[in-house]
Amino acid sequence: MAETDKDDLISIIEEDGALEEIPTVLPLMPVRDVVIFTDMLLPLFIGREKSVRAVEASVSSDSYLMLATQFDPGIENPKADQIFRIGTVGRILRMLKLPDGRVKALVQGIAKAKIVKYVRSRSYYQVKVEIIDESPEIEINVEIEALMRNIRENSEKILTLRGEWTGDVGGILENIEEPGKLADLVASNLKLKLEESQKVLEIIDPVDRLRKVNDLLFREVELSSMQAKIQSDVRDEISKSQRDYFLREQVRAIHRELGESDEKAQEIEEFKKKIKRARMPKPGADEAKKQLRRLEQMHPDSAESSVVRTYLDWLVELPWSKATQDDLDVKRSQKVLDSEHLGLEKIKDRILEYLSVRKLNPAMKGPILCFVGPPGVGKTSLGRAIARAMKRKFIRISLGGIRDEAEIRGHRRTYIGALPGRIIQGLKQAGSNNPVFMMDEIDKLGSDFRGDPSSALLEALDPEQNNEFSDHYLNLPFDLSKVMFILTANLTDTIPPALFDRMEVIHLSGYTEEEKAAIARGHLLPRQYKENGLKPRLLEISEGALNQIISEYTSEAGLRNLERELGTICRKVARKIAEGQKGRLKITRNNLSKFLGIPKYYPEMDQEESQVGLSTGLAWTQVGGEVLYVEVSLISGKGDMIVTGQLGEVMQESARAAMSYARANMKTFGVRKDFFDNKDVHIHVPAGAIPKDGPSAGIAMASALISVMSERPVNKDVAMTGEISLRGRVLPIGGLKEKALGALRAGVRTVIIPEKNRRDLEELPANLRRKLRFVPVRNMEQVLEIALEKPEKPKARRATPKSKVAKK
Repeated sequence: MAETDKDDLISIIEEDGALEEIPTVLPLMPVRDVVIFTDMLLPLFIGREKSVRAVEASVSSDSYLMLATQFDPGIENPKADQIFRIGTVGRILRMLKLPDGRVKALVQGIAKAKIVKYVRSRSYYQVKVEIIDESPEIEINVEIEALMRNIRENSEKILTLRGEWTGDVGGILENIEEPGKLADLVASNLKLKLEESQKVLEIIDPVDRLRKVNDLLFREVELSSMQAKIQSDVRDEISKSQRDYFLREQVRAIHRELGESDEKAQEIEEFKKKIKRARMPKPGADEAKKQLRRLEQMHPDSAESSVVRTYLDWLVELPWSKATQDDLDVKRSQKVLDSEHLGLEKIKDRILEYLSVRKLNPAMKGPILCFVGPPGVGKTSLGRAIARAMKRKFIRISLGGIRDEAEIRGHRRTYIGALPGRIIQGLKQAGSNNPVFMMDEIDKLGSDFRGDPSSALLEALDPEQNNEFSDHYLNLPFDLSKVMFILTANLTDTIPPALFDRMEVIHLSGYTEEEKAAIARGHLLPRQYKENGLKPRLLEISEGALNQIISEYTSEAGLRNLERELGTICRKVARKIAEGQKGRLKITRNNLSKFLGIPKYYPEMDQEESQVGLSTGLAWTQVGGEVLYVEVSLISGKGDMIVTGQLGEVMQESARAAMSYARANMKTFGVRKDFFDNKDVHIHVPAGAIPKDGPSAGIAMASALISVMSERPVNKDVAMTGEISLRGRVLPIGGLKEKALGALRAGVRTVIIPEKNRRDLEELPANLRRKLRFVPVRNMEQVLEIALEKPEKPKARRATPKSKVAKK
């Protein structure tokens, strides 16, 4: 701080009579949660950057600074209009810098002052202050003496009620003769709100301030008296409870002498029997007996006894050693699975393999399977079918949207209303320790400040660890190795790698039209007949009508929308029967629209004819395979490339690779070298509102681009999937079955695939291979040979006969 002129100094007289000069321009430190009065001595912990600078500036000059309270304690950096104008000039008696950058200072209030204006506000606040003269020389009359005595007595009452009264405190109060100083001392030690303390500080007249403090003190005495009364009542209630407990114990003793048993003894005896029947492992049995001894010593009406009782209920009801007997008849299990689900050979084989190994090795641990596929393909119902085939209990929980780790591991018993996690709850519900346990929507787990549920699942889903799974509520190891865990997901991208590594993934691609028709006849229609109160003889749906529902009213990999459409027909037929219509109703292609309206989808391609710059790609989505159109247009420009359609980074790189390949082989396609000198290329993938990404659209983009360059249309009946390299090689892709089903639904007949995906054709259903022509290719030359139509040769003009001209 710069040197201060004599004109900028204010002299005040301290208690010892010495003159002390205070500058009128001082550093300002805003304080929160406290109002500082004169003569008040308190330590301050200073962490805000501006406040630290203000303290340093004060210490470097004369140790004085202005202390003013900010309006809102929650504001980190208050502005000038957010700080009270009246505060206290303080003197820093001692300062210590802490290792974390904060400062600890011992501050004493010297004089009350008012902020006149702000001189500086950048690095720290510096203000011009005006010392407030409180006129300490006041004649003490009878009224003031009475007020001061009243304040001393009420202060003694409050401190006595709080248990803080000592003779030293009384001596300090008696020795203060000035009304203002007494008011400030009492106000600084009352538990007042920030606004009330500031109002007291802003009262200039000492007598008025004394009256205000007297009013606040009177209110505080009433509050403290009421608080003391409440505490006394609580003590009396506790004494009454102890008396009641003593009397109950006497009653129990009398019952024992008479040979009668009381309720608590019966409950304890019942728990002992249940613990024995539960056949827990030794750690569990020891913990149960320990908790039972605690319950025996507790008052039956205490809160702790209900917590222990609930815990014991969970321990004795869990299936520690209860298990269902597996049906290891492999042939029978295969019949059950075949009757419940059509196709899905991979999953059925995996279950039958597990049963076969269990037959040879009964100690085998349960597998952890993950069914991945679009919605509606039967993942959950397949889990139920597996449980029926093995004659095990079936438990299902949904993990979608779970963000709290306690949902998996349970809450600790210290919390009110604590419960075990979903896994232990499911086992109690099943009543056996080897159920088929299905966890739906594993890909939709969340995480937040309450923990990561996917990390909590790592222990439960690891065959090497789950024989000692620890739930927070039980705090005991529970053996999950006999449980057959089945998880479901629509996609694997969002499953954490560590969790994904513990699962055996089996993909469910979807169904062909023939499979959908068979499932509809065998499962969906009978279920809809039952749900809508119909008898099969009252309704008949022809084969043609059913195929039309599948192809023109639904477009999905699964069966949910198909079942909804069949349900719509059944409801409309039920209404007709309820209205009195007699006889059998037959649904055919001709009258189907009366029940379902106009078709929603068309199996034909959206393109009515082959076009230049429009190719058909294939994409994999969460709901199955779909066709993906790629449009390319040339516009005036300088050879730049524009990509639209909300494409992800991978697809944008595919577009750039296709562009590089096309420009590198312009001579091969018969295109001039200066073709792009005055043209820009615009690549668009509809629909623009849907984000798209993936590594299999490269050859579709290259085909559309080369089609525009060579002005040869792309065959509308050809769809393609594969990534392109800069050298024109066609790289392999995934999800071939889903994409093939999507192409079939869209009416495509020829599908170009990478040569390295030829081996995947063996896993496709025979009817799918029969309906689609798959063409494996190695490079772009082969793709263009199939995808681009041949240029038409110009036809020679034929002379018109004169006779025909004459007739015309």
